Amino acid sequence: MAIKKYKPTTNGRRGMTTLANEEITTSTPTKSLLRKARKTGGRNNQGKMTVRHIGGGEKRKYRLIDFKRNKIGITGRVASIEYDPNRNANIALINYKDGEKRYIIAPKDLKVGMIIENGPESDIKVGNALPLKNIPVGTVIHCIEMKPGKGAQLCRSAGSSAQILGREDKYVLVRLQSGETRKILGTCIATIGVVGNEDYELINLGKAGRTRHMGIRPTNRGSVMNPNDHPHGGGEGRTPVGRKSPMTPWGKPALGYKTRKNKKASDKLIVSRRKK
Repeated sequence: MAIKKYKPTTNGRRGMTTLANEEITTSTPTKSLLRKARKTGGRNNQGKMTVRHIGGGEKRKYRLIDFKRNKIGITGRVASIEYDPNRNANIALINYKDGEKRYIIAPKDLKVGMIIENGPESDIKVGNALPLKNIPVGTVIHCIEMKPGKGAQLCRSAGSSAQILGREDKYVLVRLQSGETRKILGTCIATIGVVGNEDYELINLGKAGRTRHMGIRPTNRGSVMNPNDHPHGGGEGRTPVGRKSPMTPWGKPALGYKTRKNKKASDKLIVSRRKK
């Protein structure tokens, strides 16, 4: 997918880039697969803010995505490639032979009219979903389950993928993009190929207004706050942090401090840690 550049007619346009969206075939989503998406403003069910810098943004509806790929033995045809405002990857509308319609994450090189299928008997072809134990070593995959039947949790964003390295008893060794190698049960489902829209990371937003359209509110540095608002705040003029290391607004170490639990149950499934 190509990157579209703009002439510097204004300060906001200077350096701004967008996606050409050549893969997208329609701008009209399927109504039966749309749901209301309510804005939270970063607040939980008690009204307390749990995630900062969220608010506003363009109105959007949620597209129901089939992460479980449990239509076993029924082939489907790719009807369209569509834009999804809720994620950076594109989605594909699949029309199955029994009349049902479902959205899936659109992998790279998936075209309208192609036939896909799910299940252990599926071919090793882009867009097909099958158990990890049935996929040959060296195959590039995405949308990987971590628990059988739960639905895809890994490698769902634009341009992401993983690779199968080998097998060990009932587990399959998978190397993730972070460099981490971990064991995943062979009965977990994965999809063949790489997630499309890989040029998304090359976009230059160009102006603050585009982040506001995305629902991201402004971020402020701790060093310009008062001491009662942030550990970095206070002092006359520009001052150092005043702590052994940078801190979060709640006084916990930031930038490199490991927050993963020491006795997490899935630690035994990690063969090698991700790259630093």
